[in-house]
Amino acid sequence: MLSRTDLRGRTLSLTQLRTTLPRAEVDVDAVAHEVAPVLDAVRSRGAAAVLELSERLDGVRPARVRVAAEALRTALAEVDPAVRAALEESIARARRGHAVQHRAETTTQVVPGGTVTQRWVPVSRVGLYVPGGLAVYPSSVVMNVVPAQVAGVESLVVCSPPQADHGGLPHPTVLAAAALLEVDEVWAVGGAQAVALLALGGQDTDGSTLQPVDMVTGPGNLYVTAAKRALRGVVGIDAEAGPTEIAILADAGADPVHVAADLISQAEHDTLAASVLVTDSVDLADAVDAELARQVPATRHTERIRSALSGTQSGCVLVSDVDAGLSVVDAYAAEHLEVQTADAAAVARRVRNAGAIFVGPYAPVSLGDYCAGSNHVLPTGGCARHSSGLSVQTFLRGIQLVEYESDALVKVADHVVALAEAEDLPAHGQAVTARFQERPQ
Repeated sequence: MLSRTDLRGRTLSLTQLRTTLPRAEVDVDAVAHEVAPVLDAVRSRGAAAVLELSERLDGVRPARVRVAAEALRTALAEVDPAVRAALEESIARARRGHAVQHRAETTTQVVPGGTVTQRWVPVSRVGLYVPGGLAVYPSSVVMNVVPAQVAGVESLVVCSPPQADHGGLPHPTVLAAAALLEVDEVWAVGGAQAVALLALGGQDTDGSTLQPVDMVTGPGNLYVTAAKRALRGVVGIDAEAGPTEIAILADAGADPVHVAADLISQAEHDTLAASVLVTDSVDLADAVDAELARQVPATRHTERIRSALSGTQSGCVLVSDVDAGLSVVDAYAAEHLEVQTADAAAVARRVRNAGAIFVGPYAPVSLGDYCAGSNHVLPTGGCARHSSGLSVQTFLRGIQLVEYESDALVKVADHVVALAEAEDLPAHGQAVTARFQERPQ
């Protein structure tokens, strides 16, 4: 089921590796022409345009954008007790995992009388997008809301698509998760129009104001990503999310049942999901193929999974040894990387590029999706080479406070003037020297 790329005995450059490895082909610009009129409509007509788009694209027209408080209370009261207990545990673990990420304010005395203080200030208002396509994602509510709350964000709004099966409201489990987290502002809107409304604001059908946000976070489909790209600068964004992906670095000691199950779990998301096995063992690769043949037909979403696993974005990469495998996974820079090798902890510490690393046979990616205490909103498409997953830091801005006394400034004045002259910006130097010149009586 998995295509094979044999790199044994081959030495490839980083450029060659990046072009050889399986990867989903996503062209955000290809839908830009479809997204642009959506953004223009929301810019000019606000919530009225959003509701019309919901009727056309989602098959339902909510009475209003903002979900009533009673609907949130009802969703929480009626949620399956087992799901509520699982959400509560997920929230508790996420709070513990994110609590240590908050940076402390620091003050450095650069010279006597001159200090620089680094403050970390939360974004004031954030829009958190929760998808609602092939699956229901209350876990994404948890993963977006918890770090924002820990960061100290004062105002949060959760956006999720209206569902025709639920009277134009987002899925009730999404609403229940929001209620558990004490988020009282939820908008029934999805797609590019959701990002536009979050960025631009508007007026709801009852005359109330839908305030714009300062930042939009959360994964979404290609249209959501295109809208985030187009509106970046109007609002901050966390990342441009692409199709989900898993890479598994495994040796002959890995259990093929575990490896196959983990590849399948990621392929379950959608037909573009990427599942990549990197191994130095042909025997393991063969055993995983046999397990995929056995396990895939037994899944609920067989055709979706089979399509993802047989797509060009998925495959098995054969390498000479674990060291070569490390080079491959660093070049791939997976959203999720599992390390199932001998001395997995030591091998994992050698990885430089991954959104999150799951170490050993008992840390599957699905644990991180729900209850590990980590965050599952992670960089995709190789962006883990330069970007991090969602965290408390996503919602904090660094602000520097520069405080200098007269004596400290005068001692460095000549250097400021010299650099200002070197850059042909003499007024910069004058802004310093003017403070020490005698003024006419």
